[in-house]
Amino acid sequence: MAARSLADALTGLRTEVPGEWIGVSSAAAGSDLLFARCVLDLGMPWHALLPLPQVEFQKDFSPDEWRPVESLLAGAESVTVVGGSAVREEAYLDCGIEIVNACDVLVVLWDGEPARGRGGTAEVVAFARERGKPQVIIDPDTGESRRENFQNFASTDPELAFLNGLPEAPSSGVEQSGARGIVERFMQKADDAANRSAPQFRLLTAATVLLHVAATIVATAGLAFDWHPILMPWAKLLFVLGALGAALAIRHYRAQHNWVRCRLAAEIGRAALATWGMPRRAALFEDLDLPQVRQLVRSLHVMHRRGAPDKRANLDTFRQKYQASRIEDQLHYYRRRLEKAAPFLSRLRLGFAVSTILAIVCMTAYALHNSLNLPPVPPLVEALVFQFLPIVLPAIAAAFIALMSINDLHRRVARYREMCELLESARIQIRAMHTWHSVEHLVRHTERALLQEVLEWHTLMSHLESH
Repeated sequence: MAARSLADALTGLRTEVPGEWIGVSSAAAGSDLLFARCVLDLGMPWHALLPLPQVEFQKDFSPDEWRPVESLLAGAESVTVVGGSAVREEAYLDCGIEIVNACDVLVVLWDGEPARGRGGTAEVVAFARERGKPQVIIDPDTGESRRENFQNFASTDPELAFLNGLPEAPSSGVEQSGARGIVERFMQKADDAANRSAPQFRLLTAATVLLHVAATIVATAGLAFDWHPILMPWAKLLFVLGALGAALAIRHYRAQHNWVRCRLAAEIGRAALATWGMPRRAALFEDLDLPQVRQLVRSLHVMHRRGAPDKRANLDTFRQKYQASRIEDQLHYYRRRLEKAAPFLSRLRLGFAVSTILAIVCMTAYALHNSLNLPPVPPLVEALVFQFLPIVLPAIAAAFIALMSINDLHRRVARYREMCELLESARIQIRAMHTWHSVEHLVRHTERALLQEVLEWHTLMSHLESH
């Protein structure tokens, strides 16, 4: 009866929400095994999460009980050990919590009784309720089922739907088929969309500063030199209106949002492709938990599990390809960015220093002239040095500081140098590595650093949009 009720519940979910459903469970004796068999019988993929390594997990079964479990695990699309505790019962609870975190709908066989030990069904159900996770609870004795929290069930992920709905890149040139081809085409269309919608927000922000400085210069010139041509008030008005227009564009130009989300998705896809075929023992983006890319990351894990085993990369081939297509490519990118940002920062620093020093000189000259009752200076010099420049130069110096801040140059230059050093080190190390364990360790370290840089950029750009 329980098996039939499970099959009915799963079939009902698949009917209500068309698409691919994936079963995720442990393989403990009882309801876990019943669920796994039901999933496989329905032709659904099954991902096994184990609380302990198989050698330890096997100790909870007799030899006769273990043989069908071992056979069942062989049919799983993936087998992952998630229990992090040395205490057996706590490891089972950790596994149950991870299953709740990994699923969209929790389907459980539960008689409603308290847990008979740590990590029991009752504790897992209680955790799912605290999280508001949609649940289908089936009574194993009567076969009756009830649903909880289904108002929280999202049948589609809006972010992933947006990304999948992007137009194909004009000339993708992707020849790969299967899972890798799908991921590569996805990455290229996200990258193409990001390039097309990339707004010049730093340029617009800088424009607001420069236009305000221009308005200040015009107004000060009129006062200092007694210039009052008919166009001067209109020039001041146009500069201020231009600054307002740039500020409004920053606030309301919707391409910013699309640019940020497409660029992040493209970089995640690029990282997935760069590590394709690597026999990962852990998820590449296991530390990434941004809500807007959660479903994308899960989908990429599934695609890798399905596609990578078909053509497992040769270690030497993978090393050479990763070095050329990932390390060298990113090293070239960060060097190019550093070569552009560092001189720009130096020029802005020089501009600030010159403007500040000249302002100090002009103000000092004005103070000395007034204090010492020195002979009068020519009117043009007085207007320029004593009235115009002391007002305009500090505004220009402040503009240089603002441009450095707007372009985030101090952080970017420091970060680009760090990334170049890290990638230089990775390039040297990967040449000397001859085991999958050492290569995977280096790849995970490198990808984590690259991802951190992307996330820093994502946070800054998202913050910019909100102002």
